[in-house]
Amino acid sequence: MDLSILIPARNEMWLARTIQDILEHIEADTEVIAVLDGEWADPPIPQHPRVNVIYVPESIGQRAATNLACKIAKGKYVAKVDAHCAFDQGFDRKMIEMFEKVGGDVVMVPVMRNLHVFDWKCHRCGFRVFQADWKEGGRCPQCGDSRYMRRKVVWGPRPHVRSTSYCFNATPQFKYFREYTKRPQYIEGKKEGLTETMSLQGSFFMVTRKKYNELNLCDESMGSWGNQGIEVACKTWLSGGRVLVNHNTWYAHMFRTNANLKFPWPNSGRDQLRTKKNVRDLLWGMKWPKQKYPVSWLVEKFWPVPGWSDEDLKKLEEEENEKRS
Repeated sequence: MDLSILIPARNEMWLARTIQDILEHIEADTEVIAVLDGEWADPPIPQHPRVNVIYVPESIGQRAATNLACKIAKGKYVAKVDAHCAFDQGFDRKMIEMFEKVGGDVVMVPVMRNLHVFDWKCHRCGFRVFQADWKEGGRCPQCGDSRYMRRKVVWGPRPHVRSTSYCFNATPQFKYFREYTKRPQYIEGKKEGLTETMSLQGSFFMVTRKKYNELNLCDESMGSWGNQGIEVACKTWLSGGRVLVNHNTWYAHMFRTNANLKFPWPNSGRDQLRTKKNVRDLLWGMKWPKQKYPVSWLVEKFWPVPGWSDEDLKKLEEEENEKRS
């Protein structure tokens, strides 16, 4: 088995469609493992020889669900994927081919595009609006009737929207790093199909199964959800690996942009802050046993970085020096 795709899911409307999309576009020996975390899939997932479904009656959280899937994975590589994504033709083969060129001490992601899942359409007057621009239950803006507004599935990447570089600020908080795409090292790397990225978005990352387990990339002690892209990227970079974007393929991710697209796991602001603190304490505090480099090393590697001032970096270096002494 080449690749195991791990999908943690809880009450995900588009899980079955995501799995269908994967099966339509794989070209390698790839399996799918979906963990239904406390909720059965609705609509249900059709049976398929390449699809394994695990049902957990009581929710264990996104990180734990991903780890559960990895425990039964057979692939040399594993990819954690969100339950609302679409994919390029042969994305699995193209990712594996690039891994074979660069070796296994990397985490790799495809180019990220925005997934246009559906529009709202009024079947009375024909009014149509993008998925995030109308609140379910509201009146049609054109005819004023709420009874005929229905989802019209589109399911495809939005044109001209591509993300290939990410970072985090001093908080830490995820940021897009568009400034980096103008730097010589990015431009040269893109010609070869691979560029480095300081951090990740978290909806897709691929790594060898051995490295996934070795680095504990879904550390359940961090919390159920949140800051996973930062955790994965920092653990990879700070242990001596690299985080790369493969420009030869893409995936498209649906973003939860309004109340229609709610996050399925319990996710209070307090929980998010706790997870952020846990990630910071572990890696900024240099408490992780596999850490070879401090976080300041990574910030300086991509300097200047949005959300980091000279004072922020100096303060971080002083804190790290205190911990070393």
